[in-house]
Amino acid sequence: MRQAAAHDDRTLAVVVSTADVLGHPAARREALTAAEHRRAAAFRFDRDRDDFVAAHLLVRLCAGRLLGVPADALTLEQHCADCGSREHGRPSLAGVPGVHVSLSHTRNVVAAAAGRQPVGVDVERATVSGTALGMAGRVLSRQELRTMRAAARPDRYFLRQWVRKEALVKIGGTSLRDMAKADLSALPADVPDGSPRLSRHGELHVLDWTDERRDAVAAVVSAGRPRLGVAAVPLSDITD
Repeated sequence: MRQAAAHDDRTLAVVVSTADVLGHPAARREALTAAEHRRAAAFRFDRDRDDFVAAHLLVRLCAGRLLGVPADALTLEQHCADCGSREHGRPSLAGVPGVHVSLSHTRNVVAAAAGRQPVGVDVERATVSGTALGMAGRVLSRQELRTMRAAARPDRYFLRQWVRKEALVKIGGTSLRDMAKADLSALPADVPDGSPRLSRHGELHVLDWTDERRDAVAAVVSAGRPRLGVAAVPLSDITD
């Protein structure tokens, strides 16, 4: 693992395949906590279990790169503000209050981010089901709904707004119940494949990413202004 400066204030975000994470020598399953192992064991299908494990290892890699420490030296905790559970909820690093982390996983693709200011990340497969699209009325604002209906690919527009809002929820900018109240219609509707696009939403920075090769769409929402490398980058960018 490359060593980073102790006061590195970048926000690092990575989107990569599950297989790439699980095959990397610095991503060690034994680094997972007992709670993470229990949650992983609860998945019915191996592929879903692998996605969960990969996301929890990747967030350690991101945080380790930021801090200049081995990824397996970091302990990930989660806490649900609604029910008080320590088995799920917003993630954090034990004993490292100055670093914020976020993670996400979908079929065969995972995402993670770490920074010294609040950050949220979400990734989804680029194929949207009719069931998901039917949620648009509960997720999108009135203006976003109008934009979606006029879009050449309404499904892609919905998905772009969905990952942005999921990331916004993770940073505390809205809640799952109030997604439709968060109007992100001013953000770019089109994000070309392979070219991260940085925008602003009030005081927050929004980094969008489309990866056609991995059939994935991702968004990073951060309180701090992203610097070079604050994007969905190859795993090799954060590890040797």
